Amino acid sequence: MEKDGTRDLGAGAGVGGAATGCDAAARADEQSRARAGAPGAHPEFDRLVRTVWRLRQPDGCPWDRAQTHESLRRDMVEEAYEAADAALGGGAHLAEELGDVLMQVLLNAQVAADAGDFAIDDVCRQINAKLVRRHPHVFGDAVAADAGAVGAIWDDVKRREREGRSGADAPEGLLDSVPRSLPALLQCQKISTRAARAGFEWASVEDVWDQVASERREFEREERGSEEATEEFGDVLFSLVNVARWEGIDAEAALDASNRKFRRRWRAMERMAREEGLELDGLGVERLNELWRRAKAEERAGDAGTGPGRAE
Repeated sequence: MEKDGTRDLGAGAGVGGAATGCDAAARADEQSRARAGAPGAHPEFDRLVRTVWRLRQPDGCPWDRAQTHESLRRDMVEEAYEAADAALGGGAHLAEELGDVLMQVLLNAQVAADAGDFAIDDVCRQINAKLVRRHPHVFGDAVAADAGAVGAIWDDVKRREREGRSGADAPEGLLDSVPRSLPALLQCQKISTRAARAGFEWASVEDVWDQVASERREFEREERGSEEATEEFGDVLFSLVNVARWEGIDAEAALDASNRKFRRRWRAMERMAREEGLELDGLGVERLNELWRRAKAEERAGDAGTGPGRAE
């Protein structure tokens, strides 16, 4: 059924039905609007929606008119990663990159609207209802004293959502909602966390390290370059991600930090080589190691001069 140009897609399905979800969102909005400083109208958002709509019109942009959800998948991922990079610096560049992500959302929504599937208001209504539904400690009577308690509330709400979406003959699995297109390291941490919360867990972090050692031995028994070796190496990585989880470390963020550290030090090595009129290619491992040690020492000296900061 359409209402105000949008389709009723059951935003509250799984936890009381669409009507209940809409009512809860309306009540939550009343609470928010009553607060001093609550955001009001956003004319720039509406203007952007109209611009994207115009691009998809028969006399609009041929490129935009040719796009489909499938053709936009890569752009969506790339824009999200560029925004994540920009978040490290913040400021105007981040605003620009967030705009590019929003453009992808609006363009996908317009593609769907043109096909009669849903519109941007449906997108906003569904995510708003989900936010209200998953924050009963803000908009309801639940209590969450810390972030850990919030995680437990989310797990319970999401479990009930899965039960509501699933048919009796084909219930949705615990891991089914973890996107397979996530980076493998992040996906690993998410699925291992869910399995652990279901009780599939080691007794201690020492046991996880033992698992890492066991998986390494299995890897070393396989023929180098074989499919079996690749599979066993994946098991080593999976076990290491579980060590990170036990230690409270975000494995994806940790590896990202190491990548950035390596990039910084490599740039320093390139600069040092240029200052000596050299190129890194062909210097040999001993000379490269010497430059690496100098780059590390230079970085540490810089960190010491700026006081407490990153520990890499």
